[in-house]
Amino acid sequence: MELTERFSAERPRLVSLATRVLGNAGEAEDIVQQAWLRMDNTTTDIDNLPAWLTTVTTRLCLDRLRMRTPVPEEDLELTEVSPDPAEDVALADAVGIALQIVLDRLSPNERVAFVLHDSFGFDFPTIAAALDVTPTAARKLASRARAKVAQPRSTDPLTDWEVVDAFMAAAREGDFSRLVELLAPDAFIAGDEAAVLAGTPQRIAGRDEVATFFNGAAQAALPVYVDQRAGSAWFHKGEARVVFDFTIVAGVVQRIDFRAAPEVLAQVARRDGARRR
Repeated sequence: MELTERFSAERPRLVSLATRVLGNAGEAEDIVQQAWLRMDNTTTDIDNLPAWLTTVTTRLCLDRLRMRTPVPEEDLELTEVSPDPAEDVALADAVGIALQIVLDRLSPNERVAFVLHDSFGFDFPTIAAALDVTPTAARKLASRARAKVAQPRSTDPLTDWEVVDAFMAAAREGDFSRLVELLAPDAFIAGDEAAVLAGTPQRIAGRDEVATFFNGAAQAALPVYVDQRAGSAWFHKGEARVVFDFTIVAGVVQRIDFRAAPEVLAQVARRDGARRR
């Protein structure tokens, strides 16, 4: 089989892995394309292509995570805990949009170790090679990440910006149940005159109706600040065209205002999570 065909066979798995690690399908596609370019340009023989591609993709994801969130790695002093297989399965099944907020709080190495082991079942020697650490350190990273992920959400409530970002992530991923979970029962959408002229609805009322509208949508929306509040905005050719202005009450979305007046768009500032840029 030609190298290109072998890569094509591995590509869905690599995209899935990178999406889980990065939490962003667009970035994952970019990472896998970079892995392809490295494979195409390598002059050395590759004995085990799946393992080689996994390592390259993982390291590219790590580089991206460290640029995005330069979290210092903590010392790996941790009492070893024997994992409960049933808990491992439950946690692996839960990784996705519902836990993306928690994953964002892990260090890059913790995040990679957790996703590779608990979601994809890689053994610790393989994870250690990708992270350039010892197998013992890889095991401890995964164990520490598992402990953080398993912490009850009730003790760590979402901030407004986390609600906004979780909602928009669920919209992009088509996670209808998560959208409903993040909406108040009487949630509604309202569009100002400029937004309606740009093509948004003037009003949508009801939790299920709002969730249906956003389900699988907002692919071109990016996180922003508007009037010092965390929101999102639809961008076209690098410019914000419509702002999604969220009103969060008691940890859920009460209303979303579509705003496109020039004075509103002029206030838009891109952000990365809680950070302004």
